[in-house]
Amino acid sequence: MNYSGLNIRASPILNRWFVMPIKEIKALMRHVFEENNKGKTAALALMDELYATDFVIHGSTESEDIHGLKDAKQSMNEFLNAFPDLRYTLDDMVVEGNKVAIRCTVTGTHKGEFMGIPSTNKKIKVQAFAIDRVVDGKIVEEWGIYDTLDLMQQLGVVPTPKKEK
Repeated sequence: MNYSGLNIRASPILNRWFVMPIKEIKALMRHVFEENNKGKTAALALMDELYATDFVIHGSTESEDIHGLKDAKQSMNEFLNAFPDLRYTLDDMVVEGNKVAIRCTVTGTHKGEFMGIPSTNKKIKVQAFAIDRVVDGKIVEEWGIYDTLDLMQQLGVVPTPKKEK
């Protein structure tokens, strides 16, 4: 498989895939960020290209893990409907073996329903963290978390504590 200059190759002796080199995993993840920042159509097409069909998201906004590419795409579609101008800024990335730890800043405008909250038209900026596992050139699993309290405060659905004088 050759993906945008990334050479991912199988071992005929071991009959399994090699762990991708660190620089190739980093390039793959940067590509994910670039495509996600192009909007919903590009983000969803990217998922078909680079995410495994049995992809699992742990710690999403849902109460339970999301299993399967179809449900992950549905979740992403709902998120992008709520924040159509969503942008990710990659702040840090560390690769160890086949896992990638990422810290990023997420910005956007709340234009549609999100978790039962009607559009507020408010701009948001939150920190997010994820660990992705990459196998055979595909993202197969993700553990993700973002500052939900800060997001809800920015949307105005949770009060911001008043500072003492």
